[in-house]
Amino acid sequence: MVRSGQRFDDLSERATGWEFAWLDGRHVSSEPSWSYPEMARGLIRRAVGLLDLDTGSGELLAELAPLPPHTVAVESWTRNVAVARDRLGPFNVPVLTELPGGEDEFDVVLSRHGRLPAADIARLLRRGGRVLTQQVGSDDLAAVNTSLKAPPAYPRRWNADVAANALREAGLRVTGVREERPAVTFHDVGAVVRQLRDLPWQIRDFSPERYSDALGRLDSFIRLHGGFTVTAHRFLVEAVRP
Repeated sequence: MVRSGQRFDDLSERATGWEFAWLDGRHVSSEPSWSYPEMARGLIRRAVGLLDLDTGSGELLAELAPLPPHTVAVESWTRNVAVARDRLGPFNVPVLTELPGGEDEFDVVLSRHGRLPAADIARLLRRGGRVLTQQVGSDDLAAVNTSLKAPPAYPRRWNADVAANALREAGLRVTGVREERPAVTFHDVGAVVRQLRDLPWQIRDFSPERYSDALGRLDSFIRLHGGFTVTAHRFLVEAVRP
């Protein structure tokens, strides 16, 4: 049995936002074939208004600078809001905790691994405005849940077809769809635990104590085989308001 109090006592600190440098060397993943930041930069180059949904701690949005003169970020996760405001303050970007209430306000809406409220996006985009989203699909790291005998992270199907259809139903014209399943390898069980702590939606009732036996079996597997490889699930959808 895994003695979680001893084996995992170095994993108590949580990451902020979406930066996971602590996984270097312990977690190896391949990226999708597209570059979301490059695609986003291309869209915002001539934009006047930009909305970034679920900005996290604002690290990616800050990397996209120079930003349009009217840029707004939205972040509802409490632990990220203050960090995002500190990071984006020098760019004069307000960080809201709810979606703006107006209409026809933005040329570009971005959502990387965040919500995709199709009707609100259509409401907030100007005519000719574009939305670019990279999403985590419902098959993401599913083998982690299976190996620990945990419930699926996503009870409902969430993939490129579902997202694209939602945007179409909101009145947008879908211009691009891509979907891939990159490999992810964990080289020690501690990296699995840390990932599950920092991404609590993967296994909602997770604790090292509750899943002690299953983690022990996974630890033995990793020690025997040198790693535990699963697949991520990423998709990208582009759309325009006619």
